[in-house]
This record gives sequence, structure tokens and C-alpha cells, in this order.
Amino acid sequence: MIRDSIKTALTGAMKAGDRPRTGAIRLIQAAIKNRDIELRGAANPPEDDALVIDVLQKMIKQRRESIEMYRKGNREELAAAEAAEVAVIEGFLPRQMSDDEIAAAIDALIVETGAAAVRDIGRIMALLKDRHAGALDMGKASAMAKARLS
Repeated sequence: MIRDSIKTALTGAMKAGDRPRTGAIRLIQAAIKNRDIELRGAANPPEDDALVIDVLQKMIKQRRESIEMYRKGNREELAAAEAAEVAVIEGFLPRQMSDDEIAAAIDALIVETGAAAVRDIGRIMALLKDRHAGALDMGKASAMAKARLS
């Protein structure tokens, strides 16, 4: 489970005295704990790894937006710190699909569902999320699917 690997990594980072990595892992744990609290009493809580992957992907998205803003403001040192956190967070995600693999998956789903126009993108994206959640960036996949269907 990803949650266990995060806990183990925190222990290792603390023993190694790696303060930036320790801080990033603590941020990850805090975000996961916040999500756990939000979902208390939920009728159908998501599977644990799916929950953790979702939290990690949102954290990466937030940091990439921050990096862009820092670079626009000529704050390269802050952008570098955010990029280091992204690297730590990405280390806990499952292997991400390459652009070619995403394109192949989209093409297979288009054939499978008989999608012919952009209006069919909802079905394609729902199937992509069901089959490959956590292994791809849904924003990138959505743009690729739109391009293929238009």
C-alpha cells in the first residue's frame, strides 16, 4: 500500500537527516489525513490506494501551478523548492503512462465504444478513469481524447 511506503520513507528520511524530503513527506501525510477526515462517515469511501493517489495528484497539480507563478514573478528559489517537493511526491505514485501509451489506450476505447465525435468524450474519459486511474494525467488524457475525436 502506498500509505505504508510513505510512512517508511518518512522514517528513512528522518534517519538520514534529509530535512527537505522529511518536510515534503510530512506535507503528504497531512494532506492524506485531511482527506481521511473529510471522508469520515461517507457512504462509499474510495479504496485506500485510490484515495492516496488522488491526494498526491492534486498536490502535484497545486505545486506545478505554484512553480509557474513563481517563475513569472522571477522567484526561482521558490520554484526550485516546489519542484523538489513535486519530485518527492511523484516518487510515491505508480508508474505513469507515456504519451504513446495514453494515445493507444484512447484509440482502443474509441474503437471499443464506437465514439465518433467530441460529444462522446464523457464515455471515453469515464472508461479511462476506471481502467487507468492513477497511471495517467487526466487533463492530458482529456486533451488527447478531444484531439482524436475532433
